[in-house]
Amino acid sequence: MAKHFRLKSSSAFAWITTASCFFISANSYGMEPVFRIREHSIPETLAPAKLPLSFYTFEPEEYWAEPDDSYWIGFSNFILRQERIQGPKVQSFGQWADRTLSGETHDLPHNESYLRLGFATESEYGDPAQFEPEVRFRLDVPTTKRKLRLVIESESDELIPLEERQRDRQLTEPDRTTGTMTGAFRYLSQIGDAINLSNDIGVRLHFPPDAFWRATAEKRWRANADWSVRVQQRFYYYHQDGWGARTWFSASRDIGNGWRFWSSSELEWVHSDSEFVASQIFSTSKGLNNRSTLTPRIGVLGESKPGWRTTSVFADLTWRYRLHSDWLFAEVIPALTFPREESFKDQGSVLFRVEMFFSGSINRDF
Repeated sequence: MAKHFRLKSSSAFAWITTASCFFISANSYGMEPVFRIREHSIPETLAPAKLPLSFYTFEPEEYWAEPDDSYWIGFSNFILRQERIQGPKVQSFGQWADRTLSGETHDLPHNESYLRLGFATESEYGDPAQFEPEVRFRLDVPTTKRKLRLVIESESDELIPLEERQRDRQLTEPDRTTGTMTGAFRYLSQIGDAINLSNDIGVRLHFPPDAFWRATAEKRWRANADWSVRVQQRFYYYHQDGWGARTWFSASRDIGNGWRFWSSSELEWVHSDSEFVASQIFSTSKGLNNRSTLTPRIGVLGESKPGWRTTSVFADLTWRYRLHSDWLFAEVIPALTFPREESFKDQGSVLFRVEMFFSGSINRDF
């Protein structure tokens, strides 16, 4: 009897063990490993000790050192503050003028108002460098029906000689023609689906005032898969200086390895001199990184009086560097010029410029 009981107990124990193993085996397929991931906070991830050594230009023991007080740090901090202070003021002024002139409660986009403040110095053969201030501005305010605009500029293109316009970035303020502020109402329209037309009626803001009219037609298109083309035609009349006309043509294409090629031609009639002036510019440009751009150029300038002849040949190289955000820039421009009036003798120069760009554009695109 005892033996029989022991056999039954062994069978029961075997059955229970087998059922337990089957249950565990059947559920093991639904079991997944559990991982615990530790989430690091952003301050912890970006702590100085966590960043690679290549991120710094100083030694690890200097991580928490106080910055040395210097003129450059004080000046740079002052410049950075100006964008935060003056930028919103320029934009707010453009928006206020937009609402006031249009009678609308909301301002329109694409306000092209800007204020450029800069300092530039040019060093020529044997001449010391001296920093000169530069100021340029435009108030471009959309008004009624989105087609009429009020445009106030520190200077207008047609009042600047062609050679100076083409070499503008090489020059400092004393080398430029004295600008005259202009104010005009501009009416925008279209001819067909592709030609943009604008008509300006305004005055040069000096005494006595000089009334003027100008009309500009412009078209852009792709000639083929490689070439992009832009053409602009302008006619203008100033009460004191007479009338003039200007034709500008540009074609560009990618030439590989990040470089883009431009060819631009311009022909202008100068009424005061009763002659044509012309320019032919070849240039390429490449963004070296997200901060700097390199632009070499070669240009030839000419005139039609007493006969067609070359008046100047120049070459320059512009390296433009974004110092901070999208409004503070620096430029270095070495240049060579061969003017006819100097018997085409070379004149070399190197220009350094720091420029602040305060924009009132609602949709900022630089």
